[in-house]
Amino acid sequence: MSRSDRDRGDFRSSDDRPRIEERIRSDVRVKERERRERSPPKEPFKVDRSKVCPLLLRVFTKMGGHHRPEEFRGRAPEGDELQMHTWKDGSLRELTELVKEVRTAARAREARFTFCIVYPDANGKFFMREVGGVHSTRVGKDDKKTLHEIRFQTGDFLDVAIYVK
Repeated sequence: MSRSDRDRGDFRSSDDRPRIEERIRSDVRVKERERRERSPPKEPFKVDRSKVCPLLLRVFTKMGGHHRPEEFRGRAPEGDELQMHTWKDGSLRELTELVKEVRTAARAREARFTFCIVYPDANGKFFMREVGGVHSTRVGKDDKKTLHEIRFQTGDFLDVAIYVK
């Protein structure tokens, strides 16, 4: 390397590269944290239920575990389906109470509910993503999660596993 390259600052030793990259990553993390602290808190997603039509939510329940994604190919699992009308600001706690009204086994004091979204990809293969859990009688961190927060889209299914001790 010529002397003029070193004078311009184009020359860096191979030992400097990891330190420079780490400094850049650190700066990016600091800026991201500052941006989050400066931004106003997010408003909770609200729907004016008197003006907005509810959506049809197809919920599939199963005692002791979730359905397999392959079970949704072609036809949805028969006999386990509940059809509910709700809004995007409906919480997992609200859905739990609706399930308990219909499924008598789910009314047990120690029942736990876990929720998965079931959705197809472009090729028609179904995938499941766990989004939260609710206890029948105790308040938990996922109780107030809404369909909007779990990124539910119209046309997705909701699979609910019910565990009773």
